Amino acid sequence: MSASLIHDLAPIGAIVAWSDGTPRPPERHRRKLAAWKGRNSQGRLIRKQDRRGLGTIGLAPDFTLHEGDFGADGIVAIRVCRTFSLESELTFKVIARPAPGSIRIFDRAGASAELVHLAPGRQAAEDWLGRHGYRDAVLEEVSADEVAADTIEGRAVA
Repeated sequence: MSASLIHDLAPIGAIVAWSDGTPRPPERHRRKLAAWKGRNSQGRLIRKQDRRGLGTIGLAPDFTLHEGDFGADGIVAIRVCRTFSLESELTFKVIARPAPGSIRIFDRAGASAELVHLAPGRQAAEDWLGRHGYRDAVLEEVSADEVAADTIEGRAVA
């Protein structure tokens, strides 16, 4: 699936994998394997941005995937995210969609909002917010229609 289809069809909160199509190197080739993992991984879709302007500069549409967090004792020190342009030549695939009825927690309202947590239900979302304290957080329930298999020209899109 192309980057533009991910941008257009994948719901926020979906797990998306990306690949450059090359085979995985053997474990003994540590540097080659590390480089390959940079071009072949997966993450949670946390933001989609349409074309926007910044002064006289036009910024192309893109989407951001959250790969993981690094830290200790429950404190996140580094949050690893990747932003992909719709012109990316990588291949993408939706691995999992958020469950209907789950609650998305965004850091703020508006077009630049970013998903910070996906909770299984409203009570779990409110408990998470109580522990993490996003003052301007926005809660949004995932609808069943939104996570149904998408189709393009009669073909199911995975």
